[in-house]
Amino acid sequence: MTSDRPIRHCLTVCLAQSFDFPALREKMLMSGRVKAFRNALVVDYKSGCSIVFAYGVAVHWNVSLDERRNLHDLLLDFAIKPDAEPQEDNFSYETNSEKYRIQSDHIELIDADQMVLLAVSHAMAQSIKLAAFESHAINTIRETSHLPESLAREGKIQLGRKATAMIRGQLFLTKSDIILNYDLLDTPEFFWEHPEYQSIYSMAANYLEIQPRTEVLSKKLETIHELLEMLADEQKHQHSSFLEWIIIYLIAVEIVMSLIDRVF
Repeated sequence: MTSDRPIRHCLTVCLAQSFDFPALREKMLMSGRVKAFRNALVVDYKSGCSIVFAYGVAVHWNVSLDERRNLHDLLLDFAIKPDAEPQEDNFSYETNSEKYRIQSDHIELIDADQMVLLAVSHAMAQSIKLAAFESHAINTIRETSHLPESLAREGKIQLGRKATAMIRGQLFLTKSDIILNYDLLDTPEFFWEHPEYQSIYSMAANYLEIQPRTEVLSKKLETIHELLEMLADEQKHQHSSFLEWIIIYLIAVEIVMSLIDRVF
């Protein structure tokens, strides 16, 4: 059944690891068309609105390309670790529907109240952030996949202590970056203050499979942890081997010196 309601565009963009939110909030509130919520700012446009989250994500509801670009330029001035290639997620949406529903990346809303859009945006922002975490974890695992292969094939990892330590550092950074931001994937604190909108958030979060994807991400982090443990053991083994060779060398020198002393 075809709807005669106008179809609009919703775009979610992950621009950075996070924003300097206190400074950004102070700057944006000066415009007079911005409302501040817990870890979020709602920018009001004539045609729609943009919702900016402290953890580096913006969700645009029926906002023109020029308005999005202008906002992104402002946000990047306050960005912490901007993404070289920002991830995007696209949806279509319509209002005046009979109920709240998402199907085939199309959102049906009863009304376009900003609080409703904010509730849905929380789930969409979590989803794109989760995608960034997933991509980071997958890339790290892929880049280090040669290590267990080398260990299985040759019985040791052909890396020096410095190279091994650098890879351990990279693995640890990936894991800590995700763990430190893991609470972003929980139910947002916004719904403690506005529980009447939590059902709308839950509907969007279920569609975006945030909980199952979070569990899969946990498994990827376990893989990274196992790689860390394996490299730590290998590094200890290399260090122990180095000490053993030093001891053998010193014993050999002592034996040679004793022989020389007895002969001469």
